[in-house]
Amino acid sequence: MPKRPRPLKDPVYRHRLLQVLADGALVALAFFLAFLLRFDHGIPPRYQELLEDTIAAVVVTKVAIFAAFGMYQKWWRYVGLRDIETILRAAITASLVVVGGLFIWSPTENDVPRSVAVMDFLLTVALIGGVRLAVRSVLERPPRGAVLPKGQEVLIVGAGEAGQLIAREMQKSPDLGQTPIGFVDDDPRKRGMRIHGMKVLGTTDELETLLEDIPSEEVIIAIPSAPGVVRGRVVRPCRERDIPVRTLPGVFELISGSVNLMRQVREVRVEDVLGRDPVELQIRRVGAYLHDRTVLVTGAGGSIGSELCRQIARVQPRLLVMIEHAEDNLFEIEREMIEERHFTGCESILVDCRDEDRMHEVMRRFRPDVVFHAAAYKHVSLTEDNPLEAVRNNAIGTRVCATAAAAAGTGKFVLVSTDKAVNPVSALGASKAMAEWIIQAYGQRYTGTIFCCVRFGNVLGSSGSAVTLFRNQIEKGGPVTVTDPRMSRYFMTIPEAVQLIIRAGNLAQGGDVFVLEMGEPVNIMDLAANMIRLSGHEPEKDIKIEIVGARPGEKLHEDLFNEGERPVPTGAERILKAERPPLDPDWVEGVLEQVERLVAEGDEAFLAERIAELWKQPGWLPVET
Repeated sequence: MPKRPRPLKDPVYRHRLLQVLADGALVALAFFLAFLLRFDHGIPPRYQELLEDTIAAVVVTKVAIFAAFGMYQKWWRYVGLRDIETILRAAITASLVVVGGLFIWSPTENDVPRSVAVMDFLLTVALIGGVRLAVRSVLERPPRGAVLPKGQEVLIVGAGEAGQLIAREMQKSPDLGQTPIGFVDDDPRKRGMRIHGMKVLGTTDELETLLEDIPSEEVIIAIPSAPGVVRGRVVRPCRERDIPVRTLPGVFELISGSVNLMRQVREVRVEDVLGRDPVELQIRRVGAYLHDRTVLVTGAGGSIGSELCRQIARVQPRLLVMIEHAEDNLFEIEREMIEERHFTGCESILVDCRDEDRMHEVMRRFRPDVVFHAAAYKHVSLTEDNPLEAVRNNAIGTRVCATAAAAAGTGKFVLVSTDKAVNPVSALGASKAMAEWIIQAYGQRYTGTIFCCVRFGNVLGSSGSAVTLFRNQIEKGGPVTVTDPRMSRYFMTIPEAVQLIIRAGNLAQGGDVFVLEMGEPVNIMDLAANMIRLSGHEPEKDIKIEIVGARPGEKLHEDLFNEGERPVPTGAERILKAERPPLDPDWVEGVLEQVERLVAEGDEAFLAERIAELWKQPGWLPVET
């Protein structure tokens, strides 16, 4: 059925028609002025005839070309820099077409003078672009004599496009109750400049001094890509003066949210001041190898496992098999996948990864192309009190899953590991180190499956992490408990850790140990103090920090590489490879047999003694095969 034409009373149609008519008049004026300016004593009769014979064709041609460039799909009040670029390109095209057409057509004996053609182009750009900018300026200017309410005075950090958008939004929308009073920007070229009537007052290094002289009631960080170091320089002096700080979200958050930037301003989060730029990958590109494949995730209800499921679902696998032994966790991730994310290509399997028969059955049934093994016990204190379960779940469970995957013909098997596996001093670290040994040994033994492991530090917001614990303690009024003021840890967010795990899985060649580059370690005492300040309180004054001493199995500082391992770049951002001679698969198998026997016997004391010996005797060291 053919589309009905828009009626003339349609406001969109009427508005576009007015724009076309206005541009037609401006094009005619530019063409006439070009002839008038070319001749000092009036237009000669022969050129007057040329003007009269061609002006209608010039107007129609140029307006048609402007329409082809999409110039009538946007209201003039919203014109911006990109629209001026479009006008310039359209004017160049139109001028070339007009000059060429008049040369071929030759309606009179005289051709259009070159100087007229050049002036016509310049006048067209000036009139078409200038009128649009003038309309925008008039419409955005407050009514004459109007008294604008002066709201909360806001200092904007960042005089780029985002900062200017925020300032303009405040100026145009008095109901927001905020008034921009100036910019802070680290670009020395902007110092002293006036942007939208406000001055760039200085840099973030000078913010402490600026806040003494400027009556700012709030500071907004309008730099979505600002590194943690810059955010930290802003937050610290503001918190000392009880000035609230808000920040624009990153690009991914803006894409998923409202177009109103002022509604997108949020409170500064602790991850904003960790001193490291976040890793942002295009998951559809780095995870393309999972598209239309069967992917299995163990520990699918945990912090890392559930985020793996979310990210993998975005690349549209043929089937996502979610393995979990905790019923509530599996129920929640299944509900989220189906009801919230509308991803129905998933299967939920309630099974314990340590159950050898069931895992072989599941692997044979689904024959996954890629397995991400995220199932693990991860709390140092609990695993230290229950070393048998730590080894049973983290080491023996990894062997069971890896063996079942290899038997089912899985293409890739990725183990999620931890920095606690490096030079371990705890049952958790030892169990994860043994899991890494299994992966390295199986990389040599089962050549039909590519095995690799990905090692990284703490993730922000995971269950039981320091950040989650501190947040809960602050909400209850404290105290915030820190084990040791010297303690430091590596941190990254759950989404970036998972994206790097998926990226590392595509890099694997067999038996690889990939290490996620975590930036500089964060002092836990500083982290606790910063979180207290970010919550609007002062450490020790409002909320106490209590030193409780390191628990058994905890290190003061974590490492990302074992002795004898050499970090090697992989070509992928923030992913390194721990290079060392391969482990002897027979030695690994012998160790596992001893450990499994001790676990089966329930000999906890001898198990701990045996595990400790593994790092003392030379037999555990990597050997050439």
